[in-house]
Amino acid sequence: MSVLPLVFTSGWASGINAYAVVLLLGLFGATGITDEVPASLQRTDVLVVAGVLFLCEVVADKVPYLDSVWDSAHTVIRPVAGAVVAALLAGESGSLPELAAGAVGGSTALVSHLVKAGTRMAVNTSPEPFSNIAVSTAEDLGVAGIVTFAIFHPLLAAVIAGGLLLLGMVTLVFLASRIRRFLRRRAQRREKKRLAGAGSHWPLD
Repeated sequence: MSVLPLVFTSGWASGINAYAVVLLLGLFGATGITDEVPASLQRTDVLVVAGVLFLCEVVADKVPYLDSVWDSAHTVIRPVAGAVVAALLAGESGSLPELAAGAVGGSTALVSHLVKAGTRMAVNTSPEPFSNIAVSTAEDLGVAGIVTFAIFHPLLAAVIAGGLLLLGMVTLVFLASRIRRFLRRRAQRREKKRLAGAGSHWPLD
């Protein structure tokens, strides 16, 4: 069977939490649950680093505004991780050219990341922190559940991931006003900090 469904699903999941994808796939391969995972993802050092970064993401992703800063820093990391994981999966199976797999995984991860980042901007317009925690927890569980499901039922998991990606894109359209509000607030805070910094350097009479 072609590895394309697993490539697509891993790309979607990498756009949300790349470290969780690497950690889960590595553990599944290391424990013998699947032979689809390349040895490079099963290495102890890779699993340890992925585990530590995953814990950092779990914390940062649940703090209002810090989650958006974290997302901004991962605009490149998540798509690259999605492309690398996809290429490694393709190289292990031999059923799909690695370059094509990397393109699918990376582009899917990029779109998924943009949906996640945009949704978080909208959530951050809410004054309470509980919505961030709820959304982040749902994302963590969703990634874990679908990646696990993809190991046993890759095609169906890819269909679910595609549906969630499409739903997220549609949701962003309805959240556009909230996202603009978030960006205005962030711009205002930056301007206040700039003015405050400039004011601190004014000479005193």
